[in-house]
Amino acid sequence: MRSFRVFQPATQLSVESQRDGIVVVFYQNQFAMYDGSLLHDPDQAMYFGDVEHRLPLGLVDGRPCQLIYLSDSLDTPGLSWHGLRTLVGQVDDQLFRLLGVAQQLNAWYQSHRFCGCCGDPMQPREEERAMECVRCQRREYPKLAPCIIVLITRGREVLLARSPHFPPGFFSTLAGFIEPGESVEECLHREVKEEVNLEVCNLEYLGSQSWPFPNSLMLGFHAEYAGGEIIPQEGEIEEAYWCSLDDLPKIPPRGTISRWLIDCYLARQAGVDQPPVPA
Repeated sequence: MRSFRVFQPATQLSVESQRDGIVVVFYQNQFAMYDGSLLHDPDQAMYFGDVEHRLPLGLVDGRPCQLIYLSDSLDTPGLSWHGLRTLVGQVDDQLFRLLGVAQQLNAWYQSHRFCGCCGDPMQPREEERAMECVRCQRREYPKLAPCIIVLITRGREVLLARSPHFPPGFFSTLAGFIEPGESVEECLHREVKEEVNLEVCNLEYLGSQSWPFPNSLMLGFHAEYAGGEIIPQEGEIEEAYWCSLDDLPKIPPRGTISRWLIDCYLARQAGVDQPPVPA
């Protein structure tokens, strides 16, 4: 699948440069794939459907790149549509990051077409990533929702859990949103206590991942078990248990920070280098 080396976000792309650039095409929360590629020539994208709006994304290996959002799609031979979740682990980190930026910015743009104060239309500003009210000049910038995600360890065991909406047999690490006024560490302790009734210690930050479903920033930790008996939070956690590293259930795919936290612990136990943090 066609990819690239470097993506540099940018808010302005000249009209002239866009003709020689590339585009990603988005319709009903899915990306267009044509001839095995998710990156397309602008002229090629004309045959995918009618354009509703365009958003500048940045530079891909020095070439301007923009999102084209369609109001409808055409039945073009060889054209298929793919949701971002289905592409986790199927495309390289750089391409996943670009598609994540595109999906996140499109969700922000569509949810800020009108001012939350006076109700008048908002327009994108050229000099920065912001929507501005035509009437009252209120500005809205893309917002991130920071979350903690943590792998709790106990020697050769790790705690994994499943929520009611997970596929059968699928387990993952614990995660939760940081509340106003909380520190990251306070959030981690609270979420673990709420979700599985455990106490943890020796918190270790490992890395982060942008998670555009729709706008999360996942802060990844390891933490050691300090006490308590597992009591799953009703309505949030369907099942949680201590898993042996030698007998793990179905876990998240590579490319997710939850899988990376598990792989890092496996690497440490085996005495080998940790894998790099996913995009």
